[in-house]
Amino acid sequence: MNYSDKICPFFLLISNISTMNNDNNTHYPDSERPVRVCADGIYDLFHFGHARSLEQAKKSFPNTYLLVGCCNDETTHKYKGKTVMTEAERYESLRHCRWVDEVIPDAPWVINQEFLDAYNIDYVAHDSLPYADASGAANDVYEFVKAAGKFKETQRTEGISTSDIIMRIIKDYNQYVIRNLDRGYSRKDLGVSFVKEKRLRVNMRLKKLREKVKEHQERVGEQIQTVAMHRNEWVRNADRWVAGCNELVENADRWLAGFLEVFEEGFHKMGAAIRERIAEHLMRQQSRDSAFLLELSDEDEDEEYYYDEDEEEADGDNDNEEYYDDDEYYDQKDEKK
Repeated sequence: MNYSDKICPFFLLISNISTMNNDNNTHYPDSERPVRVCADGIYDLFHFGHARSLEQAKKSFPNTYLLVGCCNDETTHKYKGKTVMTEAERYESLRHCRWVDEVIPDAPWVINQEFLDAYNIDYVAHDSLPYADASGAANDVYEFVKAAGKFKETQRTEGISTSDIIMRIIKDYNQYVIRNLDRGYSRKDLGVSFVKEKRLRVNMRLKKLREKVKEHQERVGEQIQTVAMHRNEWVRNADRWVAGCNELVENADRWLAGFLEVFEEGFHKMGAAIRERIAEHLMRQQSRDSAFLLELSDEDEDEEYYYDEDEEEADGDNDNEEYYDDDEYYDQKDEKK
């Protein structure tokens, strides 16, 4: 018996409408299995804005299996630029997010049908802003999934992004360098020269001094307000005093920077001079050693041996020969005389 014939056609129409996505007029997947939703991105310096977008993707359907595609370093550096975190660090950050069921490493820059089929993806979740495709494959990296009716919109969290975090660090670069130096990092770790380190420390002290001057100025201003009749005169004096302090601080900064540069240059010159003196001393020592060895060699060559013929003996034996050095030869000759 076919029960579908006994079902009201109006009820069937309502059922079909209830299983359609109002945004793109596409049917939801079979409700017997979780809807497989994929969110993709770089997720560098993972922050709560990322987590909120993944939460929206996870809650887009009552029963959702959330996959997160993350591009590797090679692809990201090619199309977007250098990241702070490595691909392994970005993957691991995503795995520790409570909304993520599965992380897809080495995700493509532009999602295509092959990627959707490989992971059986029903929808792709992202905010609706158009993202220019740096690879040149399309005008919008999500153009394909939007046209296919597989795009699920999420909302961005205002006031937080990876670029904003990096901008905060760049804005207060000097403070973070001093902070890490004070925590045990070396100048080599931070890529900071000796002069740069000293100058940063001086600038930080000068900044604190300016802050104290500003606080003092504010306190003076408050006191001036209590005495209206002398207010203008006090303000002028305070402004002159603050201007003088600021000028003194700026001059001290320039003087110290110049002194450090001259000191470093003189230090390098002194080191070069010491090395030259050592090299000259070694060359002179080597010359003296060479001369001494040459004298020894000449003395060895000057040693000669002399041949002395004894007077012929009665037996006519002239074959015996004797050799003497210079001193022995002359001594024997004198004895014979």
